[in-house]
Amino acid sequence: MTTTIERPSAAAPTEPATSRRWELLGLITLLIGTGVAYIWGLGASGWANSFYSAAIQAGSVSWKAFFFGSSDAANSITVDKPPMSLWLMSLSVRVFGLNTWAMLVPQALLGVASVALLRAVVVRRFGAAAGLLAGLVLALTPVAALMFRFNNPDALLVLLMIAAVWAMLRGVESGKTKWLLITGMFVGFGFLTKQLQVMLVVPPLALTYLIAGPPKLGTRVLQLFAALGAMIVSAGWWLLIVEFWPASSRPWVGGSQNNSILELTLGYNGLGRLSGNETGSVTPGGGGGGGSMWG
Repeated sequence: MTTTIERPSAAAPTEPATSRRWELLGLITLLIGTGVAYIWGLGASGWANSFYSAAIQAGSVSWKAFFFGSSDAANSITVDKPPMSLWLMSLSVRVFGLNTWAMLVPQALLGVASVALLRAVVVRRFGAAAGLLAGLVLALTPVAALMFRFNNPDALLVLLMIAAVWAMLRGVESGKTKWLLITGMFVGFGFLTKQLQVMLVVPPLALTYLIAGPPKLGTRVLQLFAALGAMIVSAGWWLLIVEFWPASSRPWVGGSQNNSILELTLGYNGLGRLSGNETGSVTPGGGGGGGSMWG
């Protein structure tokens, strides 16, 4: 007599597992779609902003120009911003040669990373659907599509600002000092991208943690001072090197009147942006009252 043992049928996938698969599929579709949209026809942008293109080319052939953000390989003058936004593009051009794609594909990838990170920020609080929607809105925003297909500093600046928000919200969840330090680091890197413009996110970030952070009030205040220290260190190292480097052996600080990175920070790229008196130009010694056209 033969006994037949029926094996139980495989259990149907649980609802959470199915949901996670759909979430992953949605994320992959969003990121691939964003990448295709930002890279498709990228060559139409040509050299984009030729002011920064010249500095990218210079940085791809001269490490000194790379470090200072010089407009030319002879290191006569820098662009009117810190060079962090140029570094990734210069490295790409150094590896793949000077062409539009080598220069602008890194910018498009920064856009994909920004969409992914914004989705990660939103999904932790509001769920997968809201996260995908937030990423989609960013990806389809016309100014974002332009920004991530161009070589201006704003592409990296946006990514770093989103990263600072992401790190701060992790700090609000856990109360751990390391997340405050990471927040400060991202803000500092944003300063090395477009100087004081990154400071727009600092007051709301600090206020958020001061109100919603888990530790006691005194601890929260100390943690915010630690974040400030991380911001100063992550931005200040480059400024100090430039400021104390002998002026005779480094390029002129573009946009400044007195060949000073501190003057550029507080003047043309600082109070000048608020008052409209953007005295500064891309030529040594500056110009008249008209500001530079490069933003």
